[in-house]
This record gives sequence, structure tokens and C-alpha cells, in this order.
Amino acid sequence: MKSQRQTEMRVLITGGAGFLGSHLVDRLIEGGHEAIVFDNLLTGRVANIAHHLGHDRFKFVKQDVTEYLHVGGDLDAVVHFASPASPIDYLQLPIQTLKVGSLGTHKALGLAKAKNARFLLASTSEVYGDPQVHPQREEYWGHVNPVGPRGVYDEAKRFGEAMTMAYHRYHGLDTRIVRIFNTYGTRMRPHDGRVVSNFIVQALKGEPLTVYGDGSQTRSFCYVSDLIEGILRLLMASEHSQSRTEAGEDDIHLPTNIGNPGEFTVIQLAHMVIELTNSRSVIEHNELPVDDPRVRQPDISRAQKVLGWQPMVSLEEGLRKTIGYFASEI
Repeated sequence: MKSQRQTEMRVLITGGAGFLGSHLVDRLIEGGHEAIVFDNLLTGRVANIAHHLGHDRFKFVKQDVTEYLHVGGDLDAVVHFASPASPIDYLQLPIQTLKVGSLGTHKALGLAKAKNARFLLASTSEVYGDPQVHPQREEYWGHVNPVGPRGVYDEAKRFGEAMTMAYHRYHGLDTRIVRIFNTYGTRMRPHDGRVVSNFIVQALKGEPLTVYGDGSQTRSFCYVSDLIEGILRLLMASEHSQSRTEAGEDDIHLPTNIGNPGEFTVIQLAHMVIELTNSRSVIEHNELPVDDPRVRQPDISRAQKVLGWQPMVSLEEGLRKTIGYFASEI
């Protein structure tokens, strides 16, 4: 792995045509690195990476990462983002979600091992399920229903984390795990089923904003640029950090929460979107989905200590940017 100050790292990003993956690609290209994207476009879009096509430090391959993976030449890092990630996606694509979290993670880890490359797994706050500990620290094991409708995503990511740590402990692979909390911003799909995109699209169209339950459930919303900065710091950080657990393991190899600890109720978000869009939309309450988490808030102490990272973009500022994006999209 080249040092953080050296350029021209060669990085493979699975799922790099998706919402988050494409923003990471942007930052890598801007930083002078080479980015190779593998994406089967199940939920990703070529439009997200079209501005890089033809660039001499960018390559796109339409590839199902649950199948054999091959990259010619050296790699410095493999970043595994590939997965349906919104409720509407993983509820409609349950088998594909499980396969990319298990087989896809195994294939990506195998490639990283073969290339002696650093590996970063994009995990999720969903590994905490409907948490009984608040806010959620990385040491918390979670409260997940493995056979519920959301279990296909939750358990796929939990398995991916276990596989990643097994490769680190058994093969000595330099691995990282980021647990991503609710993230929003440009390049979200208008109908991806996430609460921010749902509310903004409904408000811009003057439709009722769909709130599930009474809206008292909480979420913490991180703007995409903040999230990508945290992930880059985690990817680039020295393998031997100064921070260790009681068991003697470097914190850098253990899961790290990246998200905004600001906590809002869903009903607060709905009112904020209506106000910022100057919409005449009303709020409509629907039945709460099965296993919908009541609370969600990251404890980011580890990211602050190990990475010197914390979010900078306020919810209002991030929503204004996202509203501008959707206004041009729909």
C-alpha cells in the first residue's frame, strides 16, 4: 500500500456506479488515483460515472461481483460497495442482496488477497437492527430479526463483516469495515424508497409526504460529501494505528461508524422538507413497516479518535443541495 501522500493508487470499487460508490470514484480521480469500477448496474447507473468515461485513470467494467473477478496488474485497494442498499431494493431483490453480501464479499476479499491489496467493506448501521442500545457504539452486537423481511440486508452485511475479519485474522489481510449510517445527497435515485428522497420528490410534486407510523422514530442524516471524506480517511489510514483495543487489535481493523450524530424524528424531517421546498404538501401517515428501527444514531467516538473525522454539513444545508438536485431530475 502506497503512503497516504503518494498519488496514483490503483483502486477497484465494486458498486462504483451507485449513489455512494460514484462519489468515492470522483474523490479518487480528483486525488490523482486510478479507479476501476465493477458494477452490474442492478441499482447503479452509468450516468453517475459517465463524466469519467474516456479518462486515462478510469475504467468501467459491467461485472457481477458474485462471479469470478479478474483485474490485470497490481491493485492497492479493493473497496466493496456493491449491494442493493435501500429498503425498496433489498425487499425486491432479496436473493441478489444475500448473494452480493456473501459470495460477492468472498470474491472481493479473494481478489484483495491475491493482489496483496487493502480491503474496505461498506457495511451498514442496519447490522444494529432495531437497537436496544442508544446511541449505537461499534461494540454493540445488535438486535436483528434474521428471518424478517429486512433480514436479507442485515444478515448479508453481518456475514460480510464476519468474513472480512476472518480474512484479516487468518490471512493477515489489511482490512477495514465502515458502518454507514443514513446518507443522502446528489445522485440518489428519485424512487429508491429512502426517506429523504421520498420526502423531497413528494414535496416537489405537491404530493402527500408518506410518514410511516406516527413519525416519532428517529434517524441521523449524513450528507454524502461528509461520508465519503470519512471513508477515504479510513481507507488511507496507516495499518498500525496508535489506538488499540483491550484485546490488542488495532481499532483501524474493527468496524467504524461513519454518520452524522445529529438525531431527528421522521416527522421533523418531513416538516423541514416541506418548508425548504415551499411545498403545499400535507403529511399522510401509513402503517409502520415490519422491523422498522425505532431509533438510529451513531456514536462516532472511534472515527473522531482514530481518523480525526466528524461531519461538517448541517441537515438544512445538505437538504438544500439535495432538493436542488432533485428539482433538476424530476
